[in-house]
Parts: sequence; C-alpha cells; structure tokens
Amino acid sequence: MKIIEHILGLALKSAEEAEVFHVSSNGTIATYEANRLKLMETRATEGAALRIIKNGRIGFAATTDLNYPQSLVDTAVEVAPFGPEARLTFPAKTTYPDVNTLDDSVNSYSTEKMVETGEALIRQLRSVHNDVNCEGRVGKSFGTQTIMNSQGGVVQHSSSSFGVYLHGTLIQEEDMLFVGDGEASCSPITNTDLILKSVTEQIENARTVSKSPSGSLPVIFTPQGVASILLGPLMTGFNGRTIVQGSSPLIGKLGQQILDSKLTIWDDPTLSLVPGSSPSDDEGVASRRKAVVDKGIATTFLYDLQTAGQAGKTSTGNGSRGLTSLPSPSSTVLIIDEGNVPYADMVKDISDGIIVEQVLGAGQGNILAGEFNANVLLGYRISRGEIIGRVKDCVISGNVYKVLNSIEALGAESKWISGSLKTPAIYCHGVSVSSKD
Repeated sequence: MKIIEHILGLALKSAEEAEVFHVSSNGTIATYEANRLKLMETRATEGAALRIIKNGRIGFAATTDLNYPQSLVDTAVEVAPFGPEARLTFPAKTTYPDVNTLDDSVNSYSTEKMVETGEALIRQLRSVHNDVNCEGRVGKSFGTQTIMNSQGGVVQHSSSSFGVYLHGTLIQEEDMLFVGDGEASCSPITNTDLILKSVTEQIENARTVSKSPSGSLPVIFTPQGVASILLGPLMTGFNGRTIVQGSSPLIGKLGQQILDSKLTIWDDPTLSLVPGSSPSDDEGVASRRKAVVDKGIATTFLYDLQTAGQAGKTSTGNGSRGLTSLPSPSSTVLIIDEGNVPYADMVKDISDGIIVEQVLGAGQGNILAGEFNANVLLGYRISRGEIIGRVKDCVISGNVYKVLNSIEALGAESKWISGSLKTPAIYCHGVSVSSKD
C-alpha cells in the first residue's frame, strides 16, 4: 500500500484529483499440443496505472516499473492537456459487499497435479476417439487489485482462478473438424467429466457431415452458441459508451419490452467463487446485482464513471480495465435465467433446423444495430427431431433483437462459460440460415 499512497501523494502535487490502480499477479499454466505437454510456464507481474484530473482533463499513464513513480506522474501530467474532458467523480470511501473469490487451495495445487489433469483428459478422449489431435491448457493464478483515489476511496481485493480447457482437431481428407470446451473457477477443478462428456458428444454429433439447410429455420443456440454469437451484439446496445455516443438502438427504451418475455438477464458480480466476481468494479464502485433485462423489458444500461457523468447518470459499477487502458463500461458476470424445457425435448421438437455451438466472424454486420452474420464453425443439423450430422459451409445471420423476440423455449439446464456467463440453451424460430453450396 505504501507505493500506492506515495504515487497518489506525488500526483496530487500536480493535479486536482488522482486515482491509482495497482495490480499484482502470479500464475502457472501447462500448455498441451499434439496430444502431449508442450510447455509449463510461470509468470509474475506487477504494475500501476495513474489517472489524474488536471484543468478539467484526464491524464493517464501506466508502468510495470515501480522504481520511478515520479516518471509515472510526469507522463500523466504531460498527456493530460490532450486527454478527454473529465466528466467523472472518483468514489468516496464506502462499504463493499462480501464477495469471496479467493480459494487458498489453488495455491497448494501442485504443478504435477495440473500436468496430470491435462494428460488424463487427453488420454480419456483419445481412448474413445484416437484420431483426434488434442490441444489444451490447465492454469492457475492469484492476483491482488488495489484502487485508491483522492476522494478517500480505497478497496483491495484478492482472487484466485483455475481453468481447464480441451480442444480437438479431426482431419478427414479435405474436411477439418474443430471441437472444444472448458471450465473456469476460483477453486481447483478436480473433476473434468463434464468437459470430457461435452467434447466427446461434439465429436460424435459431428463425425457425419450433413448438407446445411437454408431458409428461415428453428435454431437451438447451445450455451457456447449464446456466448459466441448472441451476447456481443445484444450487450453492445446496453453499453454506456454506445448510449452517450448516440449509437445504441436502445436509447429511450428503458422500461419498454424489447425482447421475448421469457428472457431475464442479470449482471451479478457479487457471486462468490466465480472468476468474474469482485466486491467492486475496476474504479472502486461497489458491486451490486442488477437486472439488465427483466422478462424482456430493458431495465439498466451499464455505465462506468466517465460515461455515467456524460449521461448525467450514476455509475452502475461496470467500469472495466486492464493495466494499460482507461476504464470502459462492460458487463461483469451475466446470468440468463433458466426455462423449463430439457435440451433433448428442444431437439425432438424440430423437424428441420440446426444447432449452433461455435461460430467464426460473429462481429460481421452492423453490430451496433444488433446485427450478426457468421460462419458456423461447429453446428449440427436436426431432421425429424434427431441430430443427423454436422453442417458445413453454413452461415447464420439476423438481428439479435428480432431473434430474441422469437424464443420458443429456454433450456432447463444452465452452463457456465469462462466464469463470466451462466446461460441455458436458447431455442428460437425464424432464424436466417444459408448454405454456401
């Protein structure tokens, strides 16, 4: 804390307001290629970012060399005249929710166990599908984040993380199949059965190639599919930056029905032992659970301090940043409420349609308007209520607001994706699907 206080004191000799963002982390990752361990790497980093307000403008600088704090201050002061107009007020001292994201058992989880976790997962998959070329990683890390500002606000938070990921490639003549899944947690992942089951099922569903259908069709987005194609365009509309820029299609629509009434989405960084959680955002604003969409009604835009000031609002605690960047609005941990329809029943209900697992190029199209256009990297064709094979050369497109206004059902089971999204499968009708054949 001494170096943070020192930097803050130096900054206040030259600026009216200041904030220091300090991070330290260390982690170990085992990387696998061609079915075997390729690299075991340990990294440790520490750095500080300084944000100042001088003559009504924001100056910013960051460093990983804390031996020269005055140089950090001088850089922030030097760039301040060219920075954006400050529309923010740093948060004062406050009370933070009790959010535990530190599991000490991660520290004692040996590198030998990490290596064996990855090797066992690859070995188990190849015992069933020995023609699949596997890649993967098993990693653990610890980090501490401290924020201190000139208004008296101060918060320090430590966290742990553990991740296991498995990817496979199957080449059959000119055909290439890509599959994969993983889990992230604040605690050691000792049971990888769900990862193995998911990847195995992907391979089994995808070995047979089926001609892609075309037209306005029913589509099931798996949890991975929801993450890869639907959430990006949707959450862009709720982002405070697009609101103040005037580019969001949701401006003026808070309190209005914008999506199917089956859909409720929470932004909740207060869940313990979830990697995306924290007692505060990256600006020291206290975390809180909030509905973004409540039964299809738009309820909350997501602001950081600067965009909240520009919009004449209060920060929602959604400031997100890396060490070398200014904060910007972002969702934290998104939770999509479950429905009551089992995944298998969704499949049985479709006479001709597709399932989307992964896409390439989801950012194509006018994302600010909620549009998407992407190649289906991994998806399956459904015929008469059964999965009959993988679709190739298939493109899915549409508008996320229209698609999520045509929800047939929400899955009864949810899945965590990368520790920052928990969602069921979403079954929609009338989605545009085309084949490149």
